[in-house]
Amino acid sequence: MDHILGAHMSISGGLHQALLAGRDAGCNAIQLFSKSSNQWHAKPLQPDDIACFKKTREETGVWPAMIHAAYLINLCAPQEAAWQKAVDAFYLEMERAEALEIPYLVVHPGAHVGSGEEAGIARAAKALNEVHRRALGFQLKILIELTAGQGSCIGHRFEHVAKIFDQTDQSDRMGVCLDTAHVFAAGYDLQERYEETLHLFDRQIGLERIKAFHINDCKKELGCRVDRHEHIGQGKMGLAPFSHLMNDSRFIGLPMILETPKGENLEEDRMNLATLRGLMQEKTAAFCQIPPSGI
Repeated sequence: MDHILGAHMSISGGLHQALLAGRDAGCNAIQLFSKSSNQWHAKPLQPDDIACFKKTREETGVWPAMIHAAYLINLCAPQEAAWQKAVDAFYLEMERAEALEIPYLVVHPGAHVGSGEEAGIARAAKALNEVHRRALGFQLKILIELTAGQGSCIGHRFEHVAKIFDQTDQSDRMGVCLDTAHVFAAGYDLQERYEETLHLFDRQIGLERIKAFHINDCKKELGCRVDRHEHIGQGKMGLAPFSHLMNDSRFIGLPMILETPKGENLEEDRMNLATLRGLMQEKTAAFCQIPPSGI
């Protein structure tokens, strides 16, 4: 099985345009927003929108896909009105993903805004229980994204996510999206301690929970808790973590999606995808040159 590599793509001009852009960039998977990422409401999906998306999916072969939930959604909100608004908006995202037959919906847990980490975790779990109750029969999986830990955001420690799973009734309907830049910014050293970091993740959450990756370098130093993405190998992480990841057989077949900076065309995505594929080929070639023991 080959790596499933892709990038986040714009939906300007229609949802199906994200698939066409993904194909043109050399992706075999994409991530997209199903609506404006900075608005609560959205025009309902029409049957023609859904049919066009599915037809384009078949024509391009770009699949699987992930939807990223709107950034406004805060499942940890302590105020009841704000929390209910977030739950309703997230359920709308679930309905749209299900209608498009997209398998994964990625969401940040949210920010506790002063109520404390434990209270934020409990609110997020309560929100997930509520949307699962409403979405009986849905096939999609919700993926909790590990965060950089800016401000009062939760999800920057593995134990936060573990507690969310523990407090969610239907946690089998959930998984994790591991963002490399966020994990690095949160203080987990993927450069020098790649295996140690994954061992810790496995012990606290379980590697089988990882269903997708966001593949990003980080503009800031290890442990900065600042969410700023950079092109692969051009940030503070360097190439080593991505070489490890691209040659880790445990994750072959999982979607790996770039969220690196973009210009007016797709050249940056092509560049980053080529870098990742080159790391895999480079390591494979190096292995082939090692003579058998005793020769």
